[in-house]
Amino acid sequence: MAKEKKSVVAGDSTPERAHLQVLKEKISTHDARVAVMGLGYVGLSLAVALGKAGFSVTGIDTSARKVALVASGLSDVPGVSEYEVAGLTAVGKLTATQACDAIGEVDVVVVCVPTPLDKTRDPDVSFIAQACDAIKGRLRCGQLVILESTTYPGTTRELVLPLLEESELTVGKDFFLVFSPERVDPGNRLYTITNTPKVVGGITPACKKIGTHFYRQLISEVVPVSSTQAAEMTKLLENTFRSVNIGLVNEVALMCGRLGVDVWEVVDAAATKPFGFMPFYPGPGLGGHCIPVDPHFLAWKLKTLNYNARFIELASEVTRSMPGYVVNKIADVLNAQERSLKGSNILILGVTYKPDVGDIRESPALDILEMLQEKGARVAYHDPFVDHLNLENLNLKCVDLDENRLKNAHCVVIATHHSDCDYAWIVQHARCIVDTRNATQAVAGNKDHVVKL
Repeated sequence: MAKEKKSVVAGDSTPERAHLQVLKEKISTHDARVAVMGLGYVGLSLAVALGKAGFSVTGIDTSARKVALVASGLSDVPGVSEYEVAGLTAVGKLTATQACDAIGEVDVVVVCVPTPLDKTRDPDVSFIAQACDAIKGRLRCGQLVILESTTYPGTTRELVLPLLEESELTVGKDFFLVFSPERVDPGNRLYTITNTPKVVGGITPACKKIGTHFYRQLISEVVPVSSTQAAEMTKLLENTFRSVNIGLVNEVALMCGRLGVDVWEVVDAAATKPFGFMPFYPGPGLGGHCIPVDPHFLAWKLKTLNYNARFIELASEVTRSMPGYVVNKIADVLNAQERSLKGSNILILGVTYKPDVGDIRESPALDILEMLQEKGARVAYHDPFVDHLNLENLNLKCVDLDENRLKNAHCVVIATHHSDCDYAWIVQHARCIVDTRNATQAVAGNKDHVVKL
């Protein structure tokens, strides 16, 4: 593909200043066209926010289903309403395609592809590499490329930059490269893309400048940092902080279990201190797209530098043990009824990784279901956000929640505390309950048939 010749705008002495000024003006007037690669919970949320800000956005995804949903004005992402998608597609501000040709026609390309861990818990950046391969053959002068996918420190400079420079264009002069970590929290109605501060790091000062300018068009506070590595590390610190503190409070829960102390009472009491303490709460494990995964990007990177990230590994070890702890708790409750786990009817309430969303990624409830099934229990689940589970070792359909279902269950396990559940009614009709989320605190009192984590 022939490369575009560098041009100079009157008043600018260098091509890079010309490219920067032209792009800045397009962004300022919202005439800049944007491509968002990946239409998952991050990409679609960003595409909609950009469309609402007045930009023309093309969503690119390898999934024909996701592309068809957007084209039909539909959404499969929590927090992104079909009303918004339909409105933007109707006026031409949002389109979707499986083809990457649009990359050559836009001014800004934002990469929002998945970055999972592989079976050995090493980072899988193959989706980022594939996106960069698609970009480099279409990259032209004056474009801004942004990586939002969470990854290990150094990815933007060590992986993305060399791939894009295969285009024979020079970063900071011909094109601009930025890392800006996503901070989407599915289901959070208080903090959205537009009012959550956005961290931006660029390969060069010019990259940081134009990246910051771009995000200021739709986000109330933008926080520039000195480098892409600093921006990458910022994201990992945020979620490692949460992972380590959740691991700590889960271990405190194990300690309190041995001591016969209510861990929920202890955390609530400690939280009355107005300084020096931030409450975290125990649970059956960690789930979702970030906290169980992101710290391992950092741990993996540090291993390459001959450093062992001990806090990360220990927190992960404690948290991974929690589903097994819950299963043992269920077995203890059944033993008190002179029942074995094998052959018992166990009803799991909530299988998503967090309340009031339909996302089951890394959900500890799935581990609990699998462990119970392996031990011979007859398992069922109810979750208003998940119609069926069709996984490698689980093939279950959501059951209705009624009085007979509760009474026929030898144990009801609250694994995810959705807000629309009537926990007083559940406590009234269930034989026994293992509450891993303290959902029954306000209604159970000291009832003997309710056991907390």
